[in-house]
Amino acid sequence: MGSLNDKLVIENVSKQYKEKEVLKSVSFTVKDGEFLSILGPSGCGKTTLLRILIGLLKADTGTVTKDGVDITNAAPDKRGMGIVFQNYALFENMTALQNVEYALKIKKETKQTARETAEKMLDVVGLSDNAKSLPKNLSGGQQQRVAIARTLALKPDIILLDEPMSALDVATRLSMRSELKKLQASFGTTMIYVTHDQEEAFALSDRIMIMDKGEISQIDTPENICKSPANDYVRTFVLDNLRAKIDSLSKYAPGLKQ
Repeated sequence: MGSLNDKLVIENVSKQYKEKEVLKSVSFTVKDGEFLSILGPSGCGKTTLLRILIGLLKADTGTVTKDGVDITNAAPDKRGMGIVFQNYALFENMTALQNVEYALKIKKETKQTARETAEKMLDVVGLSDNAKSLPKNLSGGQQQRVAIARTLALKPDIILLDEPMSALDVATRLSMRSELKKLQASFGTTMIYVTHDQEEAFALSDRIMIMDKGEISQIDTPENICKSPANDYVRTFVLDNLRAKIDSLSKYAPGLKQ
């Protein structure tokens, strides 16, 4: 069993598609208020794991426990989690404000304050001036902010993010990164962030969970991973690529090389 400050406890979660075992008895914990990145190449099982956590996919074996309560079979809207998808999943025919208030309006307990909450959340992500804009008239970074505002508006205590910056250019990605950390600090939300980008994981995370072929290779702080990589895979996939990424990004943010 987990300790008192464990927000989420995942035990022996497995998932198989036809002959392929995508997740192999994965177990880990997420601390309350932690920023945990799940890092790995395409096909390593990280998005499958995220979908199991939010309840969009059922695991073949294992349990998911949140705040001491077994939520393995709970419906997605009963888990107190929010998700920001890679493609933002905004309604194209709705303004930024309408996108944020949509889910609030269909829930009985938040219907009355939906507009007020949506306006506040757009203000939090710096988009008050774009409240009446349709997604097609917003930049990629602005669309992502709307998606984050929409998720925050529902007050989840865990936010899952599935490669949310992969479609953005480098400069926008770097600025969004610091925005995300500020939001996490001000809301105290637990965040689980899926990425294949080593440098992004190291810049954002309290801890990083490195996955390879459906298994966890290492889970530790960025500092400890750098000091003591668990195996050759971590050394080559993570550390060698990390150095190359930092070199390529240093022209956008000179401080990265320090």
